[in-house]
Amino acid sequence: MIALSLAEITAIVGGTSYDIPDPSRTVTGPVVIDSRLVESGSLFAAFDGEHVDGHDYAQRAVEAGAAAVLATRPVGVPAIVVDDVERALGALARAVVQRLGATVVGLTGSAGKTSTKDLTAQLLQRHGPTVWTPGSLNGEIGLPLSALRADEDTRFLVLEMGARGIGHISYLTELTPPKIGVVLNVGTAHIGEFGGREQIAQAKGELVESLPADGVAVLNADDPLVRAMAPRTRARVLLFGEAPDADVRADNVRLTDSGQPAFTLTTPTGCGDVTMRLYGEHHVSNALAAAAVAHELGMSASQIATALSEAGTLSRWRMEVTECPDGVTVVNDAYNANPESMRAALRALVAMGKGRRTWAVLGPMAELGDESLAEHDAVGRLAVRLNVSKLVAVGGREASWLQLGAYNEGSWGEESVHVSDAQAAVDLLRSQLREGDVVLVKASRSIGLEKVALALVEGATEGEVATR
Repeated sequence: MIALSLAEITAIVGGTSYDIPDPSRTVTGPVVIDSRLVESGSLFAAFDGEHVDGHDYAQRAVEAGAAAVLATRPVGVPAIVVDDVERALGALARAVVQRLGATVVGLTGSAGKTSTKDLTAQLLQRHGPTVWTPGSLNGEIGLPLSALRADEDTRFLVLEMGARGIGHISYLTELTPPKIGVVLNVGTAHIGEFGGREQIAQAKGELVESLPADGVAVLNADDPLVRAMAPRTRARVLLFGEAPDADVRADNVRLTDSGQPAFTLTTPTGCGDVTMRLYGEHHVSNALAAAAVAHELGMSASQIATALSEAGTLSRWRMEVTECPDGVTVVNDAYNANPESMRAALRALVAMGKGRRTWAVLGPMAELGDESLAEHDAVGRLAVRLNVSKLVAVGGREASWLQLGAYNEGSWGEESVHVSDAQAAVDLLRSQLREGDVVLVKASRSIGLEKVALALVEGATEGEVATR
């Protein structure tokens, strides 16, 4: 974060100082909401959560080096007291971003946000000091925390923006106004909360509506609902995709024998060949979005192609591929799941597993509302159609729908099995996996299915699921 005195922060957030002996003391460390992450000069934001009240950790935070606590009540240590910590955090982020002078890139979509954000950050790092959203901190609390990681040297700020309803992205863009806005796709993630894809498109399009007249809207030419957002922005529109009229385009798309995408990148300034380190053809679209941003910010086609070919994964549990000592390949994609990302992951699994046995260990997809049964059934059927060797559906009712879809699509009923929990999945896999098998693990984050992948990768004790 840029250096600000406690007096300046108090004024920015409209707070009241309590027990602050020196208002000129400067906050130089990160803004954090976990007292265990406090560094010397940090600002600790105390949230009253469902299970833990951050105010109870104020003393610990100051003892660990925090300059002060952002709180809703006096806590007996240096504190800036406000009515609403979340709103205050947003106000602080807005003020810091205004002072930075960095180019803000906002990015949203139903699937692929984090992977695209990671790719974009790796490209722009080669072009100048870059700060980006860690993991998926893309909401009303996470986005300000991400923005506040920037300092005086930051040239590019790449921010992932999530939404669970109309107006959410508009609010986020008020905190960190973007100059470049990227919309990846409109799918069915959180459709249970939105009510339909049209509402999702309305929400995602709030990003391009926020752009200034001299900004750039980077839109997916291959998604009709994203293309249709062009009239909603004052900014210049740049299309990416495989469509012939895309400004940043992929030609000759193919997969290597190991399932990694390769293509010829075409931009308005030239072409370059790309062979990615990531797995799955769905990453082509993510790469093109990142390439479009890098092109707009002055990188050449050859520079972009080289950077894309060398880029890896910055965020955990997203198509993490591990070759285990026993010859089994584990693909940990368990951070989150929606119908679009499930289908992409299954296709990546099949591409990686040519000539080998493939296992899809899948759990429920959350927040699908009335579409849940149909979407889980469809994913189960797709696993069979793609000739995945075995679907292991893990969990309760939604998982049973996955298995039922596979059962009804299959020929012999042997293509799938339903197990109750992660431990049962681990037991099954340990008894049946053999050298050369490829195992995909994927579910919504709330399910915690990463435990299965970690158990296989880390070689946990027999009958015990590895946890972290």
